[in-house]
Amino acid sequence: MDEWTAPSVIERELYGAKARGDWGAYMDALARAELFLPQPRAQIDADPAAARFHPDAANTLAVYTRGMLPAPDAHTVYLRQSLAWFANAWDHRDPSHLAVNPGSPVEAYLTTTPADLARWRAHWDAADSWGLAPGAVHALHTGGPLHGPVARGLAVGAHLAVSNGEFWNALAYHGNGYTRERERLRTMWEIDDAAGWFAVLQRMLNAEIVSPVWEFALRVRRVLASDFAGPVDVEHWRHAAEVSLRRSAELAAQPRLTPDGVTVAEPRPAAEVEGEIAGVRRLIGRITRYEQRFRADGLLPAGGWVRSVEGWDYGRASQMARWGVACRYGTVQDAERAVLRAGRQALGAYRSWAEFSAGYALARCLHFDEEEFGSWYESSLATHLTLTTDPASPFLNIPWE
Repeated sequence: MDEWTAPSVIERELYGAKARGDWGAYMDALARAELFLPQPRAQIDADPAAARFHPDAANTLAVYTRGMLPAPDAHTVYLRQSLAWFANAWDHRDPSHLAVNPGSPVEAYLTTTPADLARWRAHWDAADSWGLAPGAVHALHTGGPLHGPVARGLAVGAHLAVSNGEFWNALAYHGNGYTRERERLRTMWEIDDAAGWFAVLQRMLNAEIVSPVWEFALRVRRVLASDFAGPVDVEHWRHAAEVSLRRSAELAAQPRLTPDGVTVAEPRPAAEVEGEIAGVRRLIGRITRYEQRFRADGLLPAGGWVRSVEGWDYGRASQMARWGVACRYGTVQDAERAVLRAGRQALGAYRSWAEFSAGYALARCLHFDEEEFGSWYESSLATHLTLTTDPASPFLNIPWE
């Protein structure tokens, strides 16, 4: 019989321990794993704080590790818990067995006597970690695409997957569980329904959330680089941006012919235009300083520069599509369409994974780091280096085109 392919490193460790008959190692691995408890969606929607045990006819309670989760459906959701949580929540009225990944080669039926629960706690206390480690590349080896257009679109979201400690190629996504994923979208994006999710997702796919001022500045340099086929002097860049802004202000004030006749717009106040120009000149200085640091730290090659920051929106769109699945705001099919589009959009804006990653990192730094070169910068750098050097990275295994 062929060797079973474990979906992820989690199940591979459980499988190896079970195959050896080493139940102590199995419990150690289980203590480090996130356990997902199925719940009726209607029940959780009515009372999000309550997790209830729903045993089967054999009086066992099923839980799943992250790589073994069933595909999301409209009626069942999953809550993420730890082995210690189950040990502390259990009492004599609860099911006689905890069924881990039932029906799979890594299944185990654990008895639930007081002595068993004490052992669960001991394994939890001895565990040195819980869940997938942030900052590393994690993938599903079955149940998630590793090559092709969908995989490329999923890889566009790999910055977030790596920094959050998640499978980069999970399309049938549960994330950190139904309630936690809903809380993520509510607190970070003010999304609390399907319409809100879809609206934000579309704005990301259209690169409408990332600052248009950042993209304007970079577009001016792209045009200059194309015209002169070489490095663009910073003062030349600033001057060209200023000329473009002044010209735009002049054009906006010119009479226009519309279906209603000739429309005359009021000229913009001079102070407003001058303030905009000063802001863009400062921005170009910030971008230049970040790029200097990027080159010093290996995020850009010698002489390299960032083409666009739209990748930040495309990367977030790839993840937002999946977050919507976890929250049941969209289906897996909805997410696939969005992920494919995110991949196409990124392909049109950049020429390589490294270029895309640098654009993503620059936008994140401009938004969060404020030239402190602190934790936001360091995490962006670390994720970029991981994705561009780890042999398991999708950036090294999926052709850009």
